[in-house]
Amino acid sequence: MAFRKKTFIFAGLYAFLAMWQVWAHVDMVMKDRVEVKSGSRAEIPCRCVVTGQPDVVIVQLFVVTKKSGSRQRIYYSDGSAETMDSSTHFEGRISVKRSRTGEAASGSAHIEDILLVVDDVRLDDQGEYICQVNAMSAGNKEGTSQLMVFVSPETVVIQGETSVNSVTNKLPSKIAECEARNSYPKPTIVWYRDHTPLQDDEDLVIIRHRETQESSGLFTVQSDLQLKVVKEDKDASFYCEVNYFVPGGRQNMKESERINITVHYPPSSVSLVQISPEGLVKEGDTVEIQCRSDGYPPPDITFRREGKEEDLTSDLGLLALHDVTRADSGTYHCHSLDYASFVEAEGKIDLQVHHLDHAVMYPKDMVVEQGENMTATCNAQSSLPTETVWYKDGVQVGEGHTLDLQNATFDSAGEYICEISVPSLPGLQVTGSTFIIVQGAPEIRDPEATVMEERVKKSVNLSCEAWGYPKPTITWKKTGGQNWQEVSNKETPNGAQSVVTFTVTSDLTAACNATNDIGTDTKLFNIRAIPLTTSKAVTKSPYPEKVKKEGSGVIIAVIIICILLLAILGSVLYFLYKKGKLPCGRSGKQNISSEKSSKDDIIMEMKSEKSEEAVLLQGVNGEKKALNDQGEQYMDVQK
Repeated sequence: MAFRKKTFIFAGLYAFLAMWQVWAHVDMVMKDRVEVKSGSRAEIPCRCVVTGQPDVVIVQLFVVTKKSGSRQRIYYSDGSAETMDSSTHFEGRISVKRSRTGEAASGSAHIEDILLVVDDVRLDDQGEYICQVNAMSAGNKEGTSQLMVFVSPETVVIQGETSVNSVTNKLPSKIAECEARNSYPKPTIVWYRDHTPLQDDEDLVIIRHRETQESSGLFTVQSDLQLKVVKEDKDASFYCEVNYFVPGGRQNMKESERINITVHYPPSSVSLVQISPEGLVKEGDTVEIQCRSDGYPPPDITFRREGKEEDLTSDLGLLALHDVTRADSGTYHCHSLDYASFVEAEGKIDLQVHHLDHAVMYPKDMVVEQGENMTATCNAQSSLPTETVWYKDGVQVGEGHTLDLQNATFDSAGEYICEISVPSLPGLQVTGSTFIIVQGAPEIRDPEATVMEERVKKSVNLSCEAWGYPKPTITWKKTGGQNWQEVSNKETPNGAQSVVTFTVTSDLTAACNATNDIGTDTKLFNIRAIPLTTSKAVTKSPYPEKVKKEGSGVIIAVIIICILLLAILGSVLYFLYKKGKLPCGRSGKQNISSEKSSKDDIIMEMKSEKSEEAVLLQGVNGEKKALNDQGEQYMDVQK
């Protein structure tokens, strides 16, 4: 019985230990791949779940790099202490962060996060990282994570070839090289012509790639572009594009600078262009003709006139013809020769030099009778249509090659100018002229008799102009006058003119006579002489000269004012006398006679002195007038 009991106890313990062993274990979770750029920070997480209650949990981190090829520990921790191994190339750049992020409800399991941090990641940090957890009786577990490091290439460099690229080359020739340095993983290079990618073509395009891996593990990639160039490549731009990977499975790219290549090609066409003058050419112009060829380098160019054997002198494809005439008209050829390929091209241009000959007048000069009709013509040979305009004295009088004048008068006489021009070619014009003479008896211009008045001793000029043909002769006849003299007698375009001068002494009548073989015309001049006037003597005034020079109206006003002042003074004296304020040497009342006597005394006193008014009145009226009479008149008015 005791044995059974003991046996049961051992069996139960064995079963418990077996169950414990099954229940306690360690789980591990890690990322398969961590990608970072060189120089940045890498974080490699490791999560472990420990079930049960182990006394000790040991955590270790290892790395296996391509350089070492073996597992190398970089971190150790047993719960009581932790160590960063210093013998690795990570020294000073790594750290480990640990945290318990959760616990089972029963308290028999815990979750721990372990984070490995690598700063300033380098390419040689790339490799396999191992996280190992040993929980003793609970067991152990390890996981792995691959760290990928990406390095972007440096600036993409493109260099064009300096060799000649000729379209006549039968095989493709190298035109450029592209290089991308220090990149990881290995980049790829693509060539472009004007944004169009180029592909290998044995006959036209050859692309050769070369790659080099440095001791640092970085890649340098080079690519050569060989091309069978065509003429259109002279205007094309070429560049290369480098494609490389970055974290996250993405792809980036960098482009080089654009380059142009020099393409040699023979001329395929030649054109001649008239540079100057623009439009039609006339005699006397300087003509410049330029030969334009599409060959490169610029081919040798020569000019030649059709029908002539010798070459014309030109400069850099420019032919200049100075002071051209109609004889320079013709066809001009330009020959373009490429010495590298001996390909020749030719162009031509027709030059037409327009002309306008001298004007031909008919008749050159002509004489017509008054009242007759006349016709004149003017024309000139030209290579272009012309138009004709007639002028006389600067005024347009007709259009067309023929000028018709009806009923000729002396006003019709004179010079007529015809102007012939080419409307389509400004500046090309000529002129001609004819002089028309109208024959007839003289006609004096302004024939009406002239009546005038002039002062004696005045010098006078008389002018007489007459039209007529033959040229009239002008003579003068006069009655009266002195110092008579003809100062001018000349012919005018339509007749004659005479000018005489004299001094007026008395009334004068002068006659201008114009005479030729056909007749006579006369004009009269009547001049009335105005005698000189003498002024009468004037009594000298004792007052300043400026008073005497005043106008008569001013003098009369002054006289009236003075008389009014005298009247007022008399009234005042009379008033004082009546009031007894004026002592007169008498007493008592005075009779009327005495009053009158006093007035007479006052008047007499005023007469004793000649006033300015009396003198002025005398000067104005030509006779003396006593001022006392005036005073008495004004005294009567006061009464």
